Amino acid sequence: MTSNPKTISIIGLGYIGLPTAAVFASRNVKVIGVDVNAQAVDTINMGQIHIVEPDLDRVVQTAVTKGYLRATTVPEPADAFLIAVPTPFKHGVTGSHDPDLSYIEAAAKSISPVLSKGNLVILESTSPVGATDQLAAWLAEARPDLSFPQTYGEDSDIRVAYCPERVLPGKVLAELVANDRVIGGMTPKCSKAAADLYRIFVQGECFITNARTAEMCKLTENSFRDVNIAFANELSIICDKLNINVWELIRLANRHPRVNILQPGPGVGGHCIAVDPWFIVSNTPEHAKLIQTARKVNDGKPLWVLDKVRDAAYEFLGQHPSKTASELTIACFGLAFKPDIDDLRESPALEITHKIVTSHDGPVLIVEPNITELPLALRPTKAKLVAIQDALAEADLLVLLVDHSQFKAIEQRQISNKMVVDTRGIWSA
Repeated sequence: MTSNPKTISIIGLGYIGLPTAAVFASRNVKVIGVDVNAQAVDTINMGQIHIVEPDLDRVVQTAVTKGYLRATTVPEPADAFLIAVPTPFKHGVTGSHDPDLSYIEAAAKSISPVLSKGNLVILESTSPVGATDQLAAWLAEARPDLSFPQTYGEDSDIRVAYCPERVLPGKVLAELVANDRVIGGMTPKCSKAAADLYRIFVQGECFITNARTAEMCKLTENSFRDVNIAFANELSIICDKLNINVWELIRLANRHPRVNILQPGPGVGGHCIAVDPWFIVSNTPEHAKLIQTARKVNDGKPLWVLDKVRDAAYEFLGQHPSKTASELTIACFGLAFKPDIDDLRESPALEITHKIVTSHDGPVLIVEPNITELPLALRPTKAKLVAIQDALAEADLLVLLVDHSQFKAIEQRQISNKMVVDTRGIWSA
């Protein structure tokens, strides 16, 4: 592949794939986006977007209008293929935290018929160590007429590399361009080809390593954050027992020049921090003791929050003996896994809300300003999606789960006569 590809194909047009496609297209590179979701494909081809990400709609509209971005459900020939598909846990096994690579396998099989000599294939999906080798093996099995790095090394027909994303939802476009990238090729030539591709738009440095180290680097970054969040979440539970305001405690402790404690919350969500550490644990369960413990602390926090909601409900009913549980209205503020986005993947807020809806006899109102309809898990229930002011007017118990900017703007006087469970410290700090 030349350092200036004529066409790039992005497989998977979700929260990472679509912004990546848009940024390449904004550099006047022809991009073919591929996704199995026909509705998403149609939306993109109309110059619109199906996810929430600041400024992405404008970039996509411009790229489609100028003819540099087009979406389809079937892969087409290209010079480079970037795979950005999900890597969830395996389904069917209760409590399983083993990675499911079936989406990567499906992507490999979908592009294999259109591969040609000189192509570059990059895996961006967050993956366990060894996933890039497995990708190359699937491609080689599907295309025995082409040579691959695992058998032909530097002389292979196809270049294969791993390059993880490291962006923050809500700031994806800026961070795609500004952040450093870790490039892990299966050979030095694979690494160079991938680095040349990313330098089309990346202003940060491209650090070269091998594929396995790059895979582990991504997992390490998110495991580091997970362990630190677990410390904050554990502190919040301890402080609750000792009648200490955890938000004030952390603020004071962080005045130390070498202390930087993160903020506690209702748990950890998203497809990165809530998932990636388990990929390390699944590979080396006997050694990843601290990482595994942090995961259990963060996975257990929603249950603690539910206990606080239950306690608050009992306290309210104790203060209002004329009311029954079926007359207590609870409002849950936020479903996304982090503020100011619409992404509900692995969201502890969604998990907590679902349990409240299914266990509480009375009305449950849901406030999530970034969605227009309830997710499937909540649609068969009595839950109702409402505006902020309606929830504040009707609810007796407010459960703050996500620190959306709209919730931060709520004034203290608006909640002064309500029972409040604040998991983010924006109303109680």
